[in-house]
Amino acid sequence: MQMDQAEKFDEILGADGFFVRNCAALKTSKYPEHFAEAAEAIWEYAPQLIPGLLQTEAYARAVFRAYQPTAVESAIDELVTTRLERARILTDPTSPLLWVVLEEAVLRRVVAGPQAMAAALRHIAGLVRQRRIIAQILPFSEGAHMALEGPLKLMAFPDAPPLAYLQGLGTGQLQDDPATVGQYELTYDLLTASACSPAASLALIESVAEGYDHETQQL
Repeated sequence: MQMDQAEKFDEILGADGFFVRNCAALKTSKYPEHFAEAAEAIWEYAPQLIPGLLQTEAYARAVFRAYQPTAVESAIDELVTTRLERARILTDPTSPLLWVVLEEAVLRRVVAGPQAMAAALRHIAGLVRQRRIIAQILPFSEGAHMALEGPLKLMAFPDAPPLAYLQGLGTGQLQDDPATVGQYELTYDLLTASACSPAASLALIESVAEGYDHETQQL
């Protein structure tokens, strides 16, 4: 979208500068989810995969290879490099706040083999122990919940309204309508209420990592 088009959409839809803000951000960012770079807080629910900001190199490579099984290796290398570069926002000791709720399936789905899974989970546990992120696990035993249909990301900004981002197969949808975002915030609140406590979640993450280490030793 060009800036003049963004301005027209804002005028017609009464979007209070939403299209202009995101058009400008897109032009200055090499990341598809450019809007997350400026967020001061990110809340993310992940039903199947470790969120991109928390992925290790081996895990990310396996994910991208699964997405693009016929891609040349250089293309996969570029995707992995970009993902790891984006994860560097976590090198700041306090900002952005990152709070994730991971389905138990995220821990159990073996991506790139047991050794890579052990490393991936220990990476998350390390960030938790450093108090850099908050992580909760939503166990299988909780059954049905409001976010069964897919992942959810909520973002807060210092100088703009909050956004919700919903991702599907090969697509993503950005929501800035206050009522809609509010509904997704309620969804996330209910997820955190149903999930294990941060302390119990850390114990589970490290326990599953130890299990993968044991599998690796048996190979």
